[in-house]
Amino acid sequence: MNGELFARERTGIAPGAVHLPDWLGPRRQRELLDACRAWARPPAGLRTVRTPGGGTMTARQVCLGLHWYPYGYARTAVDGDGAPVKPMPAWLSELGHRAVTDAYGTPPPPGEEYDIALVNFYTGDSRMGMHRDAEERSGAPVVSLSLGDSCLFRFGNTATRGRPYQDVELRSGDLFVFGGPSRLAHHGVPKVLPGTGPPDLGLTGRLNITLRVGGLGP
Repeated sequence: MNGELFARERTGIAPGAVHLPDWLGPRRQRELLDACRAWARPPAGLRTVRTPGGGTMTARQVCLGLHWYPYGYARTAVDGDGAPVKPMPAWLSELGHRAVTDAYGTPPPPGEEYDIALVNFYTGDSRMGMHRDAEERSGAPVVSLSLGDSCLFRFGNTATRGRPYQDVELRSGDLFVFGGPSRLAHHGVPKVLPGTGPPDLGLTGRLNITLRVGGLGP
C-alpha cells in the first residue's frame, strides 16, 4: 500500500483489459527477480533490440520459449548471439494461467498454454513506444507482470497509436491482463518513475514479464 489510506482496487481499463494491483506478494516478487537474473545471463541472454529502421529500443530484453525480434519469432537469438532460446518453465506458464483466471474469474480454455515470455528491463530513462502484440497466432490474453520501479503504462485502442488511451500507474507486483476485444490494443510505456520500487526487492530499474500464447506450432 506504500502508506496509502486505502488499498488500490482491481480496475477494468477497457473490455477485456484488467489491472490487478499487488497481485504478486513480496516473496513471489523476489523469486521472479532471481529467475529474471538467471535468464538474463548468456547464452541467449539480455540484449539490446534493434529495429528494422536502424534504431534501438531503450528497454533491453530476454526471451523464453521463443525468441521475439521485430517482427517475428525464432527458436534462436537471431538478432543476438544466435544461441538457442531458453525454455519456458512450466511454473511460469502456470502463473500465466492463474493470472488469467484471477483477472477474468474463469480459467483459460484448454490448450491455451503460455509458451512465450518476453522480459524487458527498463532503466530510469527507458521508454516503450505504442505498439501491438500481433506476432502470435493465438488470441489468448496477454499477461503482464511488473517488478521494481513504477511506470506510466499507456493503454490505447486497436485502430491507432493515438487517442483514445488511458494511463495507468503500474507498480511492483501489479498484474495487467488484456485479451478479447482489447487483445490487439496499442500500448506502451512513456515514463518510468525511478526510485519508486520496493527497497527490500533490491532492484534498480523496472522489469516487465510479458507472457503470451504463441499458437505457432512445433
